[in-house]
Amino acid sequence: MTTTTTTSPALRRLLPWALLLALPGPALAQPASAIEHTVRPGDTLQALATHYLGDARLWPGLQQENHVADPRRLRPGSRLRIPLHLLPAGSAEVAFAQGDVRVQLPGGQPQAPRPGQPLPEGARVQAGTDSFITVRLADGTLVRVQADSQVQIEQLRRRGRAGDAQSVLQLERGSVEPSVPPQPPQRQRRFEIRTPSASTAVRGTRFLVELAPDGRTLAAVTEGALAVAPGTADADASAQVVSQGHGVVVSAAGAVGAPAPLLPAPALDALPATLEDADFLTLALAPVPGAAAYQVQVARDAQFAAIVRSVTAPGPQVRLPAVPDGDYYLAARAMDAAGLPGQRAQRAVRVKAHPVAPLAQAPLGGATLAHGQGTLACTPVQGAARYRIQVAGEAGFAAPLLDETRAGQCALALATLAPGRYQWRAASVRELAGGALDQGPFGPAQPFAVAERPPALGAQAIAASESGSRISLSWPGAAGQRFRLQLAPDEAGFAHPLVDEELAEPAWAAPALAPGSYLVRIRTRDPSGLESAFSTPRQVVLPPAVQSGTGLPITSADGRPLSAP
Repeated sequence: MTTTTTTSPALRRLLPWALLLALPGPALAQPASAIEHTVRPGDTLQALATHYLGDARLWPGLQQENHVADPRRLRPGSRLRIPLHLLPAGSAEVAFAQGDVRVQLPGGQPQAPRPGQPLPEGARVQAGTDSFITVRLADGTLVRVQADSQVQIEQLRRRGRAGDAQSVLQLERGSVEPSVPPQPPQRQRRFEIRTPSASTAVRGTRFLVELAPDGRTLAAVTEGALAVAPGTADADASAQVVSQGHGVVVSAAGAVGAPAPLLPAPALDALPATLEDADFLTLALAPVPGAAAYQVQVARDAQFAAIVRSVTAPGPQVRLPAVPDGDYYLAARAMDAAGLPGQRAQRAVRVKAHPVAPLAQAPLGGATLAHGQGTLACTPVQGAARYRIQVAGEAGFAAPLLDETRAGQCALALATLAPGRYQWRAASVRELAGGALDQGPFGPAQPFAVAERPPALGAQAIAASESGSRISLSWPGAAGQRFRLQLAPDEAGFAHPLVDEELAEPAWAAPALAPGSYLVRIRTRDPSGLESAFSTPRQVVLPPAVQSGTGLPITSADGRPLSAP
């Protein structure tokens, strides 16, 4: 009786993955030298050479490898070895390079790569500090080599005309993040990342493999699944399945730990859509419970094949060096105490930092301007043709009270602004080739106030009193006001007054001056810093120190009043 077994399409898609997981640890740990094929009825060496090697004429190589007596009569159920060195060579190329990166071809010296440069088997790829390089394989797999990393391409093969990829990379230092595109179930891809302590085999996934300085291998899976096995030749443990959203740590000795859930992705909703700092990209990430560090990367594309910035920070406050103006993508991860990177959060972000904003000069720090006389002023910016200045009230700049763009100086008079509390900001505007105007970001808003100047004192408001030979003055004042008093022999003398004092109280006692007639004037300064005009000068008379019984001054022979000895 013949029994027919029907395999569902979903199960057929999983079979190659299940067979991969069934391989023992040592088989994953060492580069495979051949593919095993189970002979089916009707198989011939010529047909197998066509399927695997892409050329029926290569069947003698299969015959020699497997010691086949009759190439036309193969025993069903027997196994044949398909040597990998007979498979057509696969291909890889440099997709992106940023910073200090080097490519070393077999037998050559390290050199700077060029976009699209082919990478054969045996090529070594190196990325220095703050540098990145992405390698694209023929099947569309992207291998993102991170900063301070080194990778060697050990195997690049394809299976016959079908073009099924057979790729093995050796991670010698640092970390890589591959993304392997899904493939039809009838295709068979083999892709591995190896380290001294582990081997990771994958089919249709995105993951990260890091070789830590202490020899541990860290593997985190953000999409799909991963098979992780010890990298030592004597390992007897089977591959550990690491599913999406999990990670695993392999010790330097090759002990594969239990898969653990990755930390959740940091929320990025609160980050600004546009970053405007010309020096740094400053980000305040939402804290993730259990995070020991945070990794942030900036790339030019959504696939992060073109990474331009990457930093790992101990806390959610992250700062990266600035990048040129443009549109970017930002990705963030939280890292646990073991160093495993968590789930990725990603969003688009725009950088617009030029032309740089002018620096505010006045008013600063909430200063008060005199009503009808105030002026906003800021520093000039090289290359700026105009300046845009906005003034807003408490409602903010969504509805500015003043919004003016001016050529020349970065300044704006406020003759019509009523007394009150305000804020102001300024931006530079440059002229592009062709005459188009390009405005940069606004600088930080500066608070200020507009108020009336305190009224000048009238001469009649200054009261004088005498006590013996001394005279004292007093005048009206309010809490917090200060006063400046000047005394001179006449109007012209105020250019170089005999007395010029700052007073905290509205009172003054004349010092020991020669008796005679003087003029005094007073200026009031409010707590806001605004000053009144000087009061109309008032005449005061300092009496002589020596008088006759009738109160008249006694003078010397030259007519000068006598003073006490």
